[in-house]
Amino acid sequence: MGDKMTILWESKAVDQIVGGKSSSPWECSGISIDTRTLEKGDLFVALKGETGEGHVFLADAAQKGAAAAFVSEESETPLPLVRVHDTLQALEKLGIAARDRSSALRIAVTGSVGKTSTKEMLKWVFKDQGRTHGNVSSYNNHWGVPLTLARMPQDTQFAVFEVGMSQTGEIRPLSHMIKPQIALITQVVEAHVAFFKSVEDIARAKAEIFEGMEKGSRVILNQDNPQFSLLAEIAKKNGLQVFSFGRDEKSDFRLLSYEGHAETGSVVAEIGGKKVSYTLPAPGTHWALNSLAVLGAVHLAGADVRQAAHSLATVEIPMGRGRRHKGVFTILDESYNANPTSMRAALEILGKSDGKRKIAVIGDMRELGDVSQKRHEELLDPLLQNKVDLVYCCGPYMAYLFDRLPQNMKGGYAPTSLELIPLVMEAIQPGDVITVKASLGTRVKPIVEALLEVQKG
Repeated sequence: MGDKMTILWESKAVDQIVGGKSSSPWECSGISIDTRTLEKGDLFVALKGETGEGHVFLADAAQKGAAAAFVSEESETPLPLVRVHDTLQALEKLGIAARDRSSALRIAVTGSVGKTSTKEMLKWVFKDQGRTHGNVSSYNNHWGVPLTLARMPQDTQFAVFEVGMSQTGEIRPLSHMIKPQIALITQVVEAHVAFFKSVEDIARAKAEIFEGMEKGSRVILNQDNPQFSLLAEIAKKNGLQVFSFGRDEKSDFRLLSYEGHAETGSVVAEIGGKKVSYTLPAPGTHWALNSLAVLGAVHLAGADVRQAAHSLATVEIPMGRGRRHKGVFTILDESYNANPTSMRAALEILGKSDGKRKIAVIGDMRELGDVSQKRHEELLDPLLQNKVDLVYCCGPYMAYLFDRLPQNMKGGYAPTSLELIPLVMEAIQPGDVITVKASLGTRVKPIVEALLEVQKG
């Protein structure tokens, strides 16, 4: 940040926006809802929610050098305070004001799989072409989206927002907040089906992203996805222009050829009628397809597609989404989340990776409802097809898969991820390549952390 603080917000403007009254004047250079990551000069928003009570951390915020705080109750602190009725609503108002004062092109990304990696690719390629802003991590929910908006500097040129959901009605208010000019749906597959009657219903929930868009805005959809027609129909009813990406020859942004290597992927695509060749820093057809959507967004934004394709070669793979850690053995960190589609993609990458032994450390895929047992048992086929040597499983549903494994593939089973750690650690040998993947709620990240500790030596 240097000596001179870049001012994001100042108290006089914020008081008018949120309908509060600052106890004393202040200006901030950022916004935080978590004192663990708060930086000096941030406005601290004391949220109340399922995960805790923000007001408890006001002393921490002051000690770390917060500029001020949004509060909804009387609080003893040396910080300048903005007293509001509801701190989340105040953050939402600030986010909408940030949107309205900026001329940034706003791009929103949703989908059952590939949201975060696609959002990261968009941020990466646009940053080489103009001032770019977007969600950190997976801040894609009812507080993550307004926080990302409120943090957006006024001079932003490209703004990228990831939008997530697990139930109907969650995307709609976020779309109205963002008002995307370009919306991108990566893919709609069987995920969160415990909360939906069908994949079509999941598609309709994803289509809520269209509802905050002005007529004539652009939508990018996966032409190869079975839900394409339904999504395109809903988009057109909303008065939006539909563009598509995929292998299908009707695709506007089309994959002409893809070659997966051990650690990279080579792509030849047609974007806006022009052929483009480029390299991706991770293997997997899903990466190639999502990169088409990214370059399609660049094309629709009027930015430089060839430069963006060149930028893709150096994109950083997000933590927990296929990041590769090389050492005496190789770890493929897929620990962030899982559904049947992304699990199969991860096993395909493991199958193509170079290693003495290919080891899958996999945990339960959550929110699959009545089809849970079946979807876990069905993973036997991709494990065999990709010539996985050993399988370690945790979670009640993975027990069904473990029972079906041939004896020579059974590495070990434990009810929880923490109980699985010693079994995995005991087995690892130099030259192994190990994929770790499960739903977020199964909590397999500690397995990755334990492997990284051993790898460091």
